[in-house]
Amino acid sequence: MSQVTWRAPDELVERVRQAAVRKGYSLNEYLTQLARAATDPGLASSDMERLRERLAQAGLLAESESRRQRPDRNAVARARRRSGRGTPLADLATDGRG
Repeated sequence: MSQVTWRAPDELVERVRQAAVRKGYSLNEYLTQLARAATDPGLASSDMERLRERLAQAGLLAESESRRQRPDRNAVARARRRSGRGTPLADLATDGRG
């Protein structure tokens, strides 16, 4: 096991120490958990986040210039319902070929 020294502003150290106490950890345990969470893709909450973490660790993650927002789930559901009301593709393909 290795030992490291962490230099940080006093107010940050105190906030981290208080956060550790609230969680019931020693400062060492809390900092270890923080480091593990920041570096272990397996701790990501979704497959997409795990993949992004692995790509980032490998230096292969290309960040876009702007983050895109996912469409509203209700809007997607409405669009799916409406998309099924049109002319079937098979009818379009055979229309006028008979």
